[in-house]
Amino acid sequence: MGDLLKGRVAIVTGSGQGIGRAIAIYMAIEGAKIVTNNRKKGSTGNAILSDELVNSLDDDKKEWLKKEAEASTGDAETTTQTIRALGGEAVPFFGDISNFDTARALVQTAIDNFGKLDILVNVAGNFGFSPVWEITEETWDRVNDTKPKGYFNAIRHAVPHMIENKWGRIINCTSRAFLGDVLKHAEYCAANAGVVGLTRGVAKELFSYGITCNAFSPFAKTRADHELKAYEMAVSSEKSPWMDKKFSAAMPAETPSPEHIAPFITYLASEYAAGISGSVFSVGGNGIGLYSEPEIKKQLVKFGDPWSMEELIQQAPRALFADYKSTADLG
Repeated sequence: MGDLLKGRVAIVTGSGQGIGRAIAIYMAIEGAKIVTNNRKKGSTGNAILSDELVNSLDDDKKEWLKKEAEASTGDAETTTQTIRALGGEAVPFFGDISNFDTARALVQTAIDNFGKLDILVNVAGNFGFSPVWEITEETWDRVNDTKPKGYFNAIRHAVPHMIENKWGRIINCTSRAFLGDVLKHAEYCAANAGVVGLTRGVAKELFSYGITCNAFSPFAKTRADHELKAYEMAVSSEKSPWMDKKFSAAMPAETPSPEHIAPFITYLASEYAAGISGSVFSVGGNGIGLYSEPEIKKQLVKFGDPWSMEELIQQAPRALFADYKSTADLG
């Protein structure tokens, strides 16, 4: 066991499997006491694959999907058992952080069992695929109730304890989808953009209290990875989740493991990252990237009266839109 996080207490939401599980285990190896969390006992099943879609697959693809799903099963209890087997301390908590009072109970579990809370890592997430004109209210709410609402709920109840101790680390999982994506899931893009905004706002507000808040966009093999592949196999080309099949073809054959994500997240939770806050990182395999800060690239200014339409038609193409390429143009 290491001692980078010795004496620290951490909550990792969404730690029953995948990236959250890997982070919880790695932090425990580095000495943290962990509260693991997922929504309910046992596997939560498929997120986007209906029985109808699964049954439409041929036998070989069904067998592949079964093996992939079995490899990614687990819950807060199994993660806790793994941590204890490694000599660490952990307790499980089952509950959906999208509920305000459930998030309060999650935080209280850390206080009741370990006496304090130092680190909150939000990894819980939800997703779906469909064109924006077909997204249902249920899908929108299901995805956005976890991110950013559930993350806010957990942060809201964790922060008073961190302020009391004048120390804290909050780390939120976002996705490259916060920039817009090449997949048809505008609700997921909105949810992850919300995480970035929440992270930046919390970081600015809490830095003077010794509390940092950062976000990371991971690229790793998770349940979403095999579900996306199976979904694509099961639907027609018109229903493909990709806006253009070339993006699917460009995906690497082997996706890095979740275990590659955990070391850097643990670093962000340590004393070494005291001055790092309000940032968004890309983490995949052994690659770590720091996203640039948003900035105004060009300006068009006029003094005096408001712009006339004639002036805008004349000036905007030259001052604002010279060499412009729309981010919506995926060609």
